[in-house]
Amino acid sequence: MPEALLKVDNIAHAYPDGTKALRGLSLELAPGEIVSIIGLSGAGKSTLLRCINGLVRPQAGVVTFAGKQVAWDARSLRLLRRDIGMVFQHFNLISNLSVLTNVLLGRLGYQPSWMQPFYRFSALDRDIAASALDKVGMLREWHKRASELSGGQQQRVGVARALAQEPKLLLADEPVSSLDPLTADIVLGHFVEIVRGEGLAALMNLHTVELARKYSDRMVGVREGRAAWEGKPAEATTEILKSIYGDEYAG
Repeated sequence: MPEALLKVDNIAHAYPDGTKALRGLSLELAPGEIVSIIGLSGAGKSTLLRCINGLVRPQAGVVTFAGKQVAWDARSLRLLRRDIGMVFQHFNLISNLSVLTNVLLGRLGYQPSWMQPFYRFSALDRDIAASALDKVGMLREWHKRASELSGGQQQRVGVARALAQEPKLLLADEPVSSLDPLTADIVLGHFVEIVRGEGLAALMNLHTVELARKYSDRMVGVREGRAAWEGKPAEATTEILKSIYGDEYAG
């Protein structure tokens, strides 16, 4: 097995209200691997992703990315986030900006901080953004406002924005849970196709077990802030899923 692109070693985090989101969770992700995180709401899945990309600093444990332990100063985090793209559940697009400008925001990490508020992008940035839109099938819509798009189209733009960062790893936090089942399957299938085509790794929080089975190389079940199980999709039996979701899991 190749050396891990990402290592999460025994991380723990509690919020100010006392909620213990993570309780010593560990996992690894190989280059090019697609892993789904499954579990109940509140199990710690979103906090895990936020610890990986530096939005949340874990109170214990170590995150290592591309052979380097993650540091928590502003410059180190800025460089880290170039290499780790994020796809959000609710798209996080700026509704009154064009599709192209929303994707260009993925290039901000390559600009000096003083330039970022002005949204001034180079010809190279625009070429990269256009290429990313083409990959998700949204290049024809480049001029539209984000607010004019359907939910599935908005999520494709969110994926394009992450691709414009030219990352090594994509994180996806419940990327299709706000879409209807058919659109969710189509969008996630396209996302995985792009990830594989670009040779990227992906770590996805997924609400639907069947989508995790269909589109993952490996699944990790999280319960009460710990990794309760991991294995290949075919190994996720009903009994294993009950150990993750509780005895009420009906399949």
